[in-house]
Formats: sequence, structure tokens, C-alpha cells
Amino acid sequence: MKPSTNQTGRSLFDEIRHIDDAGVEYWKSRELAKALNYTDYRNFLSVIKKAQEACRKSGQEIENHFVSVNEMVSIGYGVQREIDEVHLSRYACYLLVQNADPSKEVVALGQTYFAVQTRAQEQHEELFAQLSEEEQKRLLLREEMTKHNTQLAAAAHDAGVKTQLEYAVFQNHGYRGLYGGLEAKDIHKRKLLKKSQQILDHMGSTELAANLFRATQTEEKLRRDKIKGKQNANRTHEEIGAKVRQTIQEIGGTMPEDLPTADSIKQIEKKLKPPTKRKKIIK
Repeated sequence: MKPSTNQTGRSLFDEIRHIDDAGVEYWKSRELAKALNYTDYRNFLSVIKKAQEACRKSGQEIENHFVSVNEMVSIGYGVQREIDEVHLSRYACYLLVQNADPSKEVVALGQTYFAVQTRAQEQHEELFAQLSEEEQKRLLLREEMTKHNTQLAAAAHDAGVKTQLEYAVFQNHGYRGLYGGLEAKDIHKRKLLKKSQQILDHMGSTELAANLFRATQTEEKLRRDKIKGKQNANRTHEEIGAKVRQTIQEIGGTMPEDLPTADSIKQIEKKLKPPTKRKKIIK
């Protein structure tokens, strides 16, 4: 049985999934109750209590999976009132659907969805634990780099870097500062990378960390100082890159252009995918 989906093909449980500022996923108890066809939230409170007890018996800390909060909601005409809400982890949702009314078809769908998703998450954690410390660092830093590059692009856009070509120039200024004058094409050549290969995918954890610091500090300065104009944004990016390079030099670190080229991070990502079971061929 597959979880019901909307017109976009997404599960209704994906539709009500939230991500906090730290990148942690959660669900809201009232939204989940509605998705499970509980018309009266008070009836769902007993399900929450059962799920919390199941959580406790499984040896888990209830507070890690059920976080009570107060939220303000609009009730019309500009009036708001405070309601009690519970932010739920994926595991909490799994326990909730296991303790919900089994006569509701959507509950059975939820049980399938959260059972599959919870197991998938467990498998990912098990496979992640098998990676080397360097591989784990690279994955986490590359993920952070992707997120902060998006935020940096938004900050640069606000400063006046509008087109794709202008952003490429902006990025090159950051590289020039950090890599002692080298631009993206120069780094590709220095690292023996093909044009199609992304520089960030072939950085070790030390080089990724330096670039992450460059990106986060540039974004912060662009916003904090309300920098406007393409040239000013480019100059800021190059100055921040140079400052990071100076710090590396002062502490006796290896310059980023001299760090070894790492294998593609996609090779590490493959290790996180559970092996596919081969179908037996009946002769």
C-alpha cells in the first residue's frame, strides 16, 4: 500500500514536513492529526500519550522526539491566539501512527510511510557509521557548502549580482582571494580536474572547511554592511578569501591550491545507498 499523494506526486506526510533553522526535520502534531483524519484534536492527545509511553519503553528520551511548544495562530480579523503544539520527530510520528485508530485508512497509509522512512533513515545512519572519519567530514562539509552557497548567492543577488555570468565572476573573486590569484579554471588545471568536474566535489575536508568559512563570512558581511553594487560585492568576496588565506598562512597551514585532489564525493555518497537485492532467476 502506497501513501496517498497530492497532485504533485508528493506524499501528504511529506507535504506537512517542516525543517527548522538547524536543518532538522519535524512534524506538527495538529497538522498530523488533521492528516490522519482526527477532526477533534483532543481525541489525538490520547494517541500522543500512548506514543510517548511507547517511546519511553523503547529506551528513548521523550523530550528528544516530542517537543511541546506554544504557537500563535490567526483566528481572523487580525486577531491571534496561543495554542499548544507538539513538534514531532520522524520516530515520534512512527509511534503515533502505530497507536492511532487502525480503522482509518489513512492511518494504515501512515504506518507504511513512517515505517519505511524510519528504516531508511536507520540504514543511512548505519552506513554513515561505516565511513572513515575523513569521509564523514567531507560529506557533512559538502552538504553545508551547498546550503551556504545558496545563501551566499541570495546575499550577492541582493547586493546587485543578478545574472549567472555576474555570479560566476563574483565566485571567481572569492577563489582569487583564497587561492592566491587563481580562478576556477586555474584551480581545475592545478587540481587536474576536467571541466565537467565540480571543484567542491574533489576537495578534502580541510579545503572544504576553508571554503565554507569564506562563503559564510562573505554572506554575513554583505548583509551586515548592506553592501550594494557588483564591484563592491566582488571586492568584498576577494577580501574575505584573502583574509582566510592569510589566517591559514599564519597558523602554518597548507595553502588550498597545494592540498591533494580528493576522489569525487559521489563515490562516498554511493556507499550510503543500500545494496540492491538481485532478483533470483527461476530456470
